[in-house]
Amino acid sequence: MNKSSSHSHPAKCYQKNNGLVSKSSRCIENTEPAFSSLVDCCRIVVSSWSSFPNTQTRHLIPIIRAEDIFRLTTAYLNRIATAIPEHDVHDTFVIFAEKMLADPRLRPVFRRMVSRADIAHRYSFLDPQKGAGQFSSHNANEFYRLGNFPNTARRMELFEQSAPVLMKKAVDRLELGEEERAGITHVLVTCCTGLYAPGLDFEIVDYLGLSASVERTMIGFMGCYAAINALKLARHIVRSDPKAGVLMVNLELCTLHFQETQELEQVLSFLVFADGAAASLITAREQGLALDSFKAVMVPESRGLITWKIRDLGFDMLLSGQVPGELGRALHEGELMAERDGIDLWAVHPGGRSILDAVENGLELPTDALAASREVLSSFGNMSSATVMFVLQRIMQQARPGQRGCAMSFGPGLTAETMRFHGV
Repeated sequence: MNKSSSHSHPAKCYQKNNGLVSKSSRCIENTEPAFSSLVDCCRIVVSSWSSFPNTQTRHLIPIIRAEDIFRLTTAYLNRIATAIPEHDVHDTFVIFAEKMLADPRLRPVFRRMVSRADIAHRYSFLDPQKGAGQFSSHNANEFYRLGNFPNTARRMELFEQSAPVLMKKAVDRLELGEEERAGITHVLVTCCTGLYAPGLDFEIVDYLGLSASVERTMIGFMGCYAAINALKLARHIVRSDPKAGVLMVNLELCTLHFQETQELEQVLSFLVFADGAAASLITAREQGLALDSFKAVMVPESRGLITWKIRDLGFDMLLSGQVPGELGRALHEGELMAERDGIDLWAVHPGGRSILDAVENGLELPTDALAASREVLSSFGNMSSATVMFVLQRIMQQARPGQRGCAMSFGPGLTAETMRFHGV
């Protein structure tokens, strides 16, 4: 999909003997496509002898070449930590959702779709067993009562209480050292399942004792592909300031937005969603995965296939059954088809089994190419923006130096956000 990830042709080199370009400068390949049309020679001496009239001090002036200006820093995804609430709610949800369907003809269809979902576990901050535990202050049976589902205000109250707990769990597992904490200059947060202000960005700063001058950015309501957008922003930050340290947190409480409905398609969309969080560190330190390039692809005439809107009774999702087919077709006809043989690692957002099947079939991938994504789907379900980070965590553990990968997530639009990376 991403032409910018391929190597550019060497820039045409010429020498201007005007005091601004050294005759001894050698031409190098321009590895930044953005500058290929702007500079003809990448070894330009910016300072000139004529700029310094005092010939006795000229040797003290450093020579600055364009390659030093235009060679941008590589950003690396150094580490990923993940966290989930303690309550496995998948089986309980299946029982509850089936009882909610009043039409007995829909129940066997629902059970059949459950068996095909390839999901064994999903976790929630809501407790279906009324047990005593860290996340058990919220009783799922009281929260979701047929005929009396909670309004948006009540759901946001629970988000404000529970989201910081899961955030701390993820950040703790990142195990930031004292020097790493001191080096954090930016905090990025992705979330589409809850909001309040001052929000999670402030909670993170306070919890870690970060500088009050740290730059905070909330990437909200973008859905499942938000983590890729946040990584894109983190890359821009590190490339513009090599000393920057970016802490990214992706947190979603998807089980907060279950809706009481008799629409089978909507009930099936709730079948895959769960709660989860990821915390990651992105710096210029050569460790983990190098972030090479990004590209967004919008599928034409598909704007209404995934929607996510705030309503009186929570956030209301529409997830059309046409999504897998449209996605598979777009991938098969896209640029990535021609590049897939050069990709060793695939970190695909497991939006559901049908989504993964569509990617695998659309790109004609080997059956084991999406093993990490299928494992995450089975073990945790779809945790919206946090999910692809769970997959990347597994990819990072197995990636060998030099192996090239592609990460992608999908969401409203219909949009695919892609990222090319390689192991170091």
